[in-house]
Amino acid sequence: MWEALHYKKSLKNCDFPHIPHERTVYRIMKNHGLIHAVKHTPNGITKADINAQKSDDLIKRDFTAEKPLTKAVTDITEIPTADGKLYVSALFDCYDLIPIGLAMDNNMRAELCEKTLESAALKYGKTAMKGLVAHSDRGSQYTSELYRNAIKKYEIQQSMNSAAGRCHDNARCESIWARMKEELIYGRYNTKKMSMEAVKSLVWRYFMSYWINRRICSAIGGIPPAIKRQRYYKSLNSAA
Repeated sequence: MWEALHYKKSLKNCDFPHIPHERTVYRIMKNHGLIHAVKHTPNGITKADINAQKSDDLIKRDFTAEKPLTKAVTDITEIPTADGKLYVSALFDCYDLIPIGLAMDNNMRAELCEKTLESAALKYGKTAMKGLVAHSDRGSQYTSELYRNAIKKYEIQQSMNSAAGRCHDNARCESIWARMKEELIYGRYNTKKMSMEAVKSLVWRYFMSYWINRRICSAIGGIPPAIKRQRYYKSLNSAA
């Protein structure tokens, strides 16, 4: 505590704010028990098909976009339930992190990823989806003929991690899954004792209600996704 008070006092005696080194902040937080301990280690569940044709990495870890429906990231995560594992597939818009496509099932076959694209096309229309860059890892689901046909059907541009096993190439999706599980599940629900349908309902409400409308996301300026998108369309109307 003395270190924190000393730092606060030093700010009053200088003309410009002093920004401490990150190791200094880490040390002070550690001394006061403020360091977050990771409870669960991320574990990728999609497996690459080494013989399948791959697509280029079109985003190169740039998870930002200047407007909606131009760039998105997609991935699958799993949640244990009393009825077996629930697999959740989503397509998140890089502009505002809105889940523009969402599908859930008791398997992680390519059909699940196809349904994710279909749900986005049904919501926004095939015309709006045209030209969208959809980035994924190199899992066999995303290199399958079924998924590639869906990509062609909606005239989407496919993008993939630069190489198998590089989780940072799709870090935005990994981060969102981690936030969802930390806020919704860990320490709150024992999903292993819940029905799959009940867990589906939890996940749907989390993303479609809480995440979109109320979740403060630092990656988009500390506002909820819906607010960022609302401001975008408001700016278009003002310009017109």
